[in-house]
Amino acid sequence: MRTKIPRNVVWLGFVSLFNDVASEMIYPIVPIFLTATLGAPMAIVGLIEGVAESTASLLKVFSGWISDLIGQRKPLAVFGYSFSTLSKLFLAIAYLWPVVLFARFIDRFGKGIRVAARDALIADSTEPGSRGAVFGFHRMMDTFGAVCGPLIAIGLMAIFASNYRLIFLISFIPALIGVLILQFFVTEVRKPIPVEKIKIAWKDFGPKYNLFLLVSIIFSLGNSSDVFLILRSKDLGLSAMMVVLAYVVYNIFYATLSYPAGIMADKIGFKKVLLMGFLIYSFVYAGFGATHDPQMVWPLFAIYGFYIAFTEGVSKAYIANLAPKDKVGTAIGLYYTATGVSVLFASLVAGLLWSVFGPSVAFYFGATMALAASIMFIICSFKK
Repeated sequence: MRTKIPRNVVWLGFVSLFNDVASEMIYPIVPIFLTATLGAPMAIVGLIEGVAESTASLLKVFSGWISDLIGQRKPLAVFGYSFSTLSKLFLAIAYLWPVVLFARFIDRFGKGIRVAARDALIADSTEPGSRGAVFGFHRMMDTFGAVCGPLIAIGLMAIFASNYRLIFLISFIPALIGVLILQFFVTEVRKPIPVEKIKIAWKDFGPKYNLFLLVSIIFSLGNSSDVFLILRSKDLGLSAMMVVLAYVVYNIFYATLSYPAGIMADKIGFKKVLLMGFLIYSFVYAGFGATHDPQMVWPLFAIYGFYIAFTEGVSKAYIANLAPKDKVGTAIGLYYTATGVSVLFASLVAGLLWSVFGPSVAFYFGATMALAASIMFIICSFKK
């Protein structure tokens, strides 16, 4: 039986779809642009991605808390999406890697402002028993944009002879459309809560939430940026266009599986689906470390789509069910912040390991951390 998707979530799905068309038009070519056009070394790529992602994550707990405090999610979401839209213009004028760093910074700054508030708005608009399916639907819409974006980029690369700056400029258009949809079609749900009820205290979130947060931090210590998967694919011998197309394969599986994964989580339990996702990640990263065959990139990216479908939307729905109702925004933001700081470490370590020991060691490290998190999750969360 299909879950009825609330109107707000449908419109937020379209917002994410257009935003991801814009973001994913440029995401798989930014690392190629950095290394091939601007001549940045791998350590700089790791630094840029680590700083960018950690910036987003550090802000998410505060934006989630503020959205709980003021009882409004939408203004933060609009503000955040607008910042990310402007970042495309800065990429278009980048002739030095520090400008790319700044563009990625303001893009992730926008993400940090919007994501916890947006996810809390999805939770506010949804009944608890259907949150897995609803968050899965949102991830599906988001990821269909991530499928279309790279395909558009491939077409533009063919037409404009890999004029990356022009592609960055064109990506501004769908990003702006997403902001306009958010402004004019999405409505608020929440009301302000007394300040004393939303102070951040670790004990208030409960032991189940705290355990999942700890497991997620351990996992994220090896969860480096996806740019390393893209660069590994190019390192194995794929052309720039084939790398982008392989990334499309990943997003097709991610988009197709997100909604069914959310429904499955509602039926069999969130923990089982999340554990499957962690184990799949470990397998894929071990595969990227071990392979020397460029043809293996295709099935590995496809399987990687299973991992993200089983974890991305499911984890937010799981947290929304675990957290107290008046602290959902804060709980989601805290999760993003804690894991995002770990991703900074993971990306910096991956860049250094790649530079010093080669790519295989960087991927084996990620696989090991994911396996360690899986074992801890089994021991602590599934015990009687």
